Amino acid sequence: MSSTGDANQAPRRRATPVIAISLIAVCVAVFLWSGLGQSEPRLAPLLIASTPARGWSDVLSGQIWRLVTPVFIHFSLLHIIFNMYWMWGIGALVELKISRGFLLGFVVFIGAFSNVAQYLLSGNPFFGGMSGVIYGLLGYIWIQGQLNPRFGRYLSTPNVILLMAWFVLCWVGVLGAIANWAHTAGLLGGLAWGGLHALAARRRQP
Repeated sequence: MSSTGDANQAPRRRATPVIAISLIAVCVAVFLWSGLGQSEPRLAPLLIASTPARGWSDVLSGQIWRLVTPVFIHFSLLHIIFNMYWMWGIGALVELKISRGFLLGFVVFIGAFSNVAQYLLSGNPFFGGMSGVIYGLLGYIWIQGQLNPRFGRYLSTPNVILLMAWFVLCWVGVLGAIANWAHTAGLLGGLAWGGLHALAARRRQP
């Protein structure tokens, strides 16, 4: 038997963001296993194409995991720290706010979408990182907060400015060779997904 407001009632346990933690663990493991992202032979099975000459042959031959696995590749300590910081911050938020299944599906879909966009528009398979997914999460949370009052606003203005400033710095080349098309596709995909969910939620409201 229980009653609301019972002083002796045990506090509700806070859920653990299992998927976000698992994604971080996989990224760190791949980073260490690949010699801090510098071993091309070890990274080759995770790239969208094992060599530039292979094109889409690897994927079309059945290696469909290549559409997603570039998100687990990171090439420097700064690269992985930045992405894992935001995965813990906004990836865990989405998992706890919506569901574990949603975050996992989001990573797979937006990861594949951003990777395919990067490869189609650059022609270079040697890219990786969770950044496309991070920007997808940013777009999803931001547009939900703008269009769906019941979702809530979870992104502070300084964090949005920081991520968008990083986005611009990457595009202008200040930070070196970056998979900018993956960032852009991820952001647009997240905005579209979040916008559709927000509009559907508003239609259901009385």
